[in-house]
Amino acid sequence: EARPAGAVPTLVVVHNISLPPGEFGGDAIEALFLNRLDCDAHPYYQRHLRDVRVSAHFLIRRDGELVQFVSCDERAWHAGASEFFGRTRCNDFSIGIELEGADDVPFEAAQYATLAALARTLAARYPVDAFAGHADVAPGRKTDPGPHFDWQRFASDAGFSAEYFPFRQH
Repeated sequence: EARPAGAVPTLVVVHNISLPPGEFGGDAIEALFLNRLDCDAHPYYQRHLRDVRVSAHFLIRRDGELVQFVSCDERAWHAGASEFFGRTRCNDFSIGIELEGADDVPFEAAQYATLAALARTLAARYPVDAFAGHADVAPGRKTDPGPHFDWQRFASDAGFSAEYFPFRQH
C-alpha cells in the first residue's frame, strides 16, 4: 500500500526469516509475503502465522538470489511496532530486507554480496541514511538479524561509513 503522504525511505531494516524456523529453501517465505501460505501445512504455521499479514520489500535467499515483493515507493509490513530514534511506525519510512536465515546460523557470502549491492542501489535512489536490524527498532520484541549477522562485513562490502550504522560500534 502507499506510504503516508510525504514519506520517503530513509532507513533500511535488515531481518532474517526461515519457514519453518531453521529450514531453508522451499516456497513458504514467498507464500507468507504474498498472503498465500497454507497454515495447515505445518504446525508452526498453525500456531504462529494463521491470520498474520506481513510483507517485505526484498528477500535474499541463501544462494544470493534477490526477490522483490513490494515496490520501495510503497510501504511493506515488516517492522511491526517499531521506533527509530524517536520516530515510530518504521514501516512508513523504511525498506525491509529479509535474509533467508536464522539467529543461530551464519549467513552466506552470496547473501552479503547481494545485500551490499542492493544497499548501494537503494542509497543511490533514496535518501537512505541509516541501516538497522529488526532487533534495533523493536528491542525486546525481535532478535533478528541475530548475532551471526556481520555488520562490519556488510558495511565494508557496501562501502558505507560508520555513520550509516547508528546502533553498531566500529
